[in-house]
Amino acid sequence: MKISPHAILVAGLIAATSLQAGTPKEDVAAAAKKLADQPSYSWLTTTEVEGAQFRPGPTTGKTEKGGFTIVSQEVQDTSVVAVRKGEKAVVKTPAGWKTADELPQPGGGGGGQDPAVRAAMTGRRLLNAKAPADEIGGYADKVKELKLADGVIWGELTEEGAKELVSVGRRGGGGNAAKDAKGTVKYWIKDGMLSKVELKVSGKITGRDGEERNMNRNTVIEIKNIGSTHVEVADDARKKLGI
Repeated sequence: MKISPHAILVAGLIAATSLQAGTPKEDVAAAAKKLADQPSYSWLTTTEVEGAQFRPGPTTGKTEKGGFTIVSQEVQDTSVVAVRKGEKAVVKTPAGWKTADELPQPGGGGGGQDPAVRAAMTGRRLLNAKAPADEIGGYADKVKELKLADGVIWGELTEEGAKELVSVGRRGGGGNAAKDAKGTVKYWIKDGMLSKVELKVSGKITGRDGEERNMNRNTVIEIKNIGSTHVEVADDARKKLGI
């Protein structure tokens, strides 16, 4: 039987495509890397916490490759802004720009309800915040198995991965502080880059009053303005960073 050149060409293209196709985990890693390689991008993070005393406001961020990263969040009518470049980072306070070591330490006795203290706690967290391309791709390492379904890559978190992510942002809370922890992560990829991530976690946590509570948290990160984001940094922040 004679095989047409067209059939041979199609078969070759199919084989090449099969060899190039990666696993869902490899696709996520490649999409995170491609996003990290872009000159700039912005993001919006929204978080819903069931039963929380304080509802966190949305977090916005901007980053330029090899340059500055700015992350901000609204806390009780106060905008908390952190600026990072490399290993250096500062946060804006009513008393000016401060490093992590210069921020007031949270005290006991319900001090976390004081707006200034809560702003300092948020600032400390924002100082350690990573840009999405450097963080959310790592969620894949905490998943049992990633699968592709209806154009979305998703998977269930391992028990240890869920414990760790349930406890993120909790003062003094290590990964083992959460019980019955579970969760899922979903990735959306557009033009070969991460465009959206949804992280759902739940578990039982023990509060500072010793009471055990159920915690359900849903976090959505949306990537925007890839390549067109411009990061402007205040002169006072540059001076504090020594740049």
